[in-house]
Amino acid sequence: MSEAVDLKARAKAYQENTRDIKKRVVVCAGTGCIAGGALKVIDKFEAVIREKGLSVALTINKHEDGYQVTGSGCQGFCQMGPVVTIHPDNIMYCKVAPEDVEEIVEKSVLKDGIVDRLAYTHKPDGKAYPKKDEIPFYRDQHHVVLQKCGNIDPSDINEYIALGGYAQAEQAAKMTSEEICSVMMDTGLKGRGGAGFPAGKKWDMARQNESEKKYVICNGDEGDPGAFMDSAVMEGNPHSIIEGMMIAAMAIGADEGYVYVRMEYPLAVKRIRAAVKAAQEAGILGDHMLGTDRPFDITVMEGAGAFVCGEETALIASVEGKRGMPSPKPPYPAQKGLFGKPTVINNVETLSTVPMCLQTGAEEYRKLGTPSASGTKTFALTGHVLNTGLIEVPFGETLRTIVHKIAGGVTEESGDLSPEGFKAVQIGGPSGGCLTQEHLDMPLDYEHLKAIGAMVGSGGLVVMNHNTCMVEIARYFMEFTQNESCGKCVVCREGTKQMLDILTDITQGRATMEQLDLLEELAGVVKKASLCGLGKAAPNPVLSTLKYFRDEYVEHIVNKRCPTGQCKALRAYSINPEKCVGCGACVRKCPTGAITGEKKAPHVIDAEKCVKCGACKDACKFGAVLK
Repeated sequence: MSEAVDLKARAKAYQENTRDIKKRVVVCAGTGCIAGGALKVIDKFEAVIREKGLSVALTINKHEDGYQVTGSGCQGFCQMGPVVTIHPDNIMYCKVAPEDVEEIVEKSVLKDGIVDRLAYTHKPDGKAYPKKDEIPFYRDQHHVVLQKCGNIDPSDINEYIALGGYAQAEQAAKMTSEEICSVMMDTGLKGRGGAGFPAGKKWDMARQNESEKKYVICNGDEGDPGAFMDSAVMEGNPHSIIEGMMIAAMAIGADEGYVYVRMEYPLAVKRIRAAVKAAQEAGILGDHMLGTDRPFDITVMEGAGAFVCGEETALIASVEGKRGMPSPKPPYPAQKGLFGKPTVINNVETLSTVPMCLQTGAEEYRKLGTPSASGTKTFALTGHVLNTGLIEVPFGETLRTIVHKIAGGVTEESGDLSPEGFKAVQIGGPSGGCLTQEHLDMPLDYEHLKAIGAMVGSGGLVVMNHNTCMVEIARYFMEFTQNESCGKCVVCREGTKQMLDILTDITQGRATMEQLDLLEELAGVVKKASLCGLGKAAPNPVLSTLKYFRDEYVEHIVNKRCPTGQCKALRAYSINPEKCVGCGACVRKCPTGAITGEKKAPHVIDAEKCVKCGACKDACKFGAVLK
């Protein structure tokens, strides 16, 4: 046995080194905030503090009597980035630019004041919220997976250890594999990748399959449009994923693991690789995991970006160097997985939750969520809402709380709050379904969503206002799924193409009611007969929009009209003579000469010449152009 890893000594050293830090400036350095200039903000904080002759630490590796400036992972409030949090005062500033740093340092770092203009102002009530935990976006959340994500420096393994990191892996090393699996089954933790299969049960299946070689795989191939939950955790708290994989390895007897990350996540790849290297150098990973006689090491592998590789058997094929295509089940990966050996595959969020499950214990963990879905779920919240970003709520929370409290309400395209408000939410991305007004107070968990033909999925939430065309939404998701179909099974390959063709015909005014019946029939066949989860879930957006918004389909087909005016081919532009002042602005912008009229007299549009580009409507300052 190798020399034991002294986690307590590392934690104590970190605490000693940070004991005299007066203020800590944490700048969100997730992908979104970096795109907004967060790295320049970090550099500016360092420069300004140094210019004042003060001590500043960018990473803690020695005793510093001064100030600390660090980057973090995603702090969630993506729409307000770059965001900066000042500890221990818990002050948060939004949309911070380098030119704001001097004032922040003067008022909030060296003193205890507030820079009012940078504090978040809540539009519905016009109130400013300088304290992070008082901001409505955060106040109604419950962070478990994201607890450390936006607060710690993801590059510093010692900070993770100082906050209790790897202690649960150390505890698991003293337990039998049966005991670990039993605890995980008692927690009720279900896979957060979409299927919702009990994690402990999956582990126990792999444990019971005898083999000289077993594997643990972390599925970081997050491909849903608009989803970024897993990438945020990989960027912000990579060591929690490693610890979860270590516990899974001890539960099933694995000695090797893979983190499979799509190549479109370069920052996630960089940080998870750095975390693996740091864990290896610390003796936490390697031939003597945590100083025991158990070997376990991790390889980070980049995927080529195929959506189907989110399906576990397709992912396994990709890791093996084959084309990423799914295989029939059974056998399941827990029986015959990577290179034919028993393999556990869990997604990023599931594995990151595992240490917390062991820390709190099964009974305490089950207090969160619902009887059928314990714990919390992260969601990528986007669409027509005031505040978009990364959120985490207990299972059982309602859409009403998420949309109207956390997100701040439904907006128009202009960004102003919408008087007509909420129309629908697409949950679970292209594999999910549509939720409407009648579902606003329905608890969000696996059972309730399954009962109405939807699913939690990986955690995408797209909120739509009254101007959204639900037929176009279904067409958009079907186009994505059709493009991502691996083509292995005829039902998915040809069925999704035919469904996309029919949806395109509907949005362009060419469809018949017979085609609508065929669309519904095709959806049922594809859902039932496809080989893998991608094909089986592909019809969900179509079926759910047909169920709740069938009248919109009929309006497109029978009256050749899009009720929301979003389908370009079905737009019919006209000019209201009562509002038209004959200024000629629309005439000058029209590319086809379809608009005529005398100066200072109402104009008209020739429907035969109109190409429905909308230039006339954009040009009119009097709201005279109708569509």
